[in-house]
Amino acid sequence: MFEDQTKKSFIKKLLNHKIKFWLAVAAVLLILGAGGFSLYVKSALEPVDKNSQKMVNIYIPKGSSVSSIAAKLKEQHLIKNEKVFIAYVKFKNAPGFQAGNFQLSQSMDPAGMIEKLTSASHVPAFKIVIPEGRQLSEIADIIAGETNFSKQDIMNKLDDREFIETLKKKYPKLITDEVFSKNIKHPLEGYLYPATYPFYDPDTKLETIIEAMIKQTERLAEKYQSQMSDQKMTVHKTLTMASLIEEEATEKADRHKISSVFYNRLAKKMPLQTDPTVLYALGKHKHRVVYKDLEANSPYNTYKNTGLPPGPISNAGETSWEAALNPDKTEYVYFLAKKNGEVVFTKTLEEHNHAKSKYITNTQ
Repeated sequence: MFEDQTKKSFIKKLLNHKIKFWLAVAAVLLILGAGGFSLYVKSALEPVDKNSQKMVNIYIPKGSSVSSIAAKLKEQHLIKNEKVFIAYVKFKNAPGFQAGNFQLSQSMDPAGMIEKLTSASHVPAFKIVIPEGRQLSEIADIIAGETNFSKQDIMNKLDDREFIETLKKKYPKLITDEVFSKNIKHPLEGYLYPATYPFYDPDTKLETIIEAMIKQTERLAEKYQSQMSDQKMTVHKTLTMASLIEEEATEKADRHKISSVFYNRLAKKMPLQTDPTVLYALGKHKHRVVYKDLEANSPYNTYKNTGLPPGPISNAGETSWEAALNPDKTEYVYFLAKKNGEVVFTKTLEEHNHAKSKYITNTQ
């Protein structure tokens, strides 16, 4: 906050005509006289309501002029007089106003607002938090919960061929024709990276929100480009493998060992037999898969089909990416999770059935 002495100096300079006046301010001076004008300006530099505790969100677009900012502050009843505010900004030779969303209060005086608006203290208009292991439909729910877009509008955009083609042109190394393969359920499934995304414009376009998540995935793809080349893995296949690891891993699981099981099965041309792919094929969320579920007629069902599913079944964090490209060297082809989250790895079906009997069947 600026001290009263600063305000007095500002008023004195106005009276001495050492800065340019707006005609409206000059008219006020003529009407009120020097003394009256001094009181007028002093009042205009006071808080609108020094006892107010209510915070008001104000969005400042990039490139906003001082006059447009003053008008917005006046519209929200945060300052008393636009022209005095503008003159005060010039008098203080304030640095450029920042773009973004700011929280201001009527209890702040113009000096405090200038300090806030010229610093990097802006706050997001909204944040979208995408956890790991989320499917596209779940991400659409999250976006819908933080914006005015409906889930259906979001899913329509995510599956829109024309929109995806524009992304392909912008990110040709990340998004390829593999996303349009015949059996793909959703082209961008797995491509929206799990992270926290702050947005400062309350009217941010849906395309911008989606693209922010795509950019994060591209960043990771660039980081692991050489490893993908060494493994002869495309980004799409890496995302697919990472999503399987993400869905199967518990907090106590060794993702590199889970990765080794999948690679060992692929090498032996064994079906991956991972339950999350069955649930994805069914479009359901269940704690347990029953034998009837395993009969799902879908290319995503890794009990009925060998090889990787057509595409990712969820998004995946970097730990799963890294595990997908750096599997441990093991002979394991089976694993199961104990009730406490620990994962048991085995080399033969006999060992696997014994572990299932010991840790799963006997605990039911």
